[in-house]
Amino acid sequence: MSAETMRTFAELGPYLTILVGAALPTHIWRWLGVLFAGKLDEQSELFTWVKAVATALVAGVIAKLILFPTGPLATLDVTIRALAAAAGFGAYVASGRRLALGVLVGELVILGGWLMLR
Repeated sequence: MSAETMRTFAELGPYLTILVGAALPTHIWRWLGVLFAGKLDEQSELFTWVKAVATALVAGVIAKLILFPTGPLATLDVTIRALAAAAGFGAYVASGRRLALGVLVGELVILGGWLMLR
């Protein structure tokens, strides 16, 4: 290989690393999901178990963010964090399960609590 080709590979190295190390492994699972999605029975015990595990993981992450936050979120009182979660969930349910509205209301409560503490 010529020196110019080697230099080009060296410049592309970080991008190739991201592609091979992060993008391809993620996309492989997405492609497999698309391939097998039509063959899944949503009422099967396995699918029900997978949905339950996914829901439990999300609930665990939310509980961790409320009870044991890190970074700037830790500066807010637990009451404000819990109120934001409750208000966001209430807005989500009241709006006919519009996720964006629930997230927006939760964020507004967090922002309002932060502004009140300043």
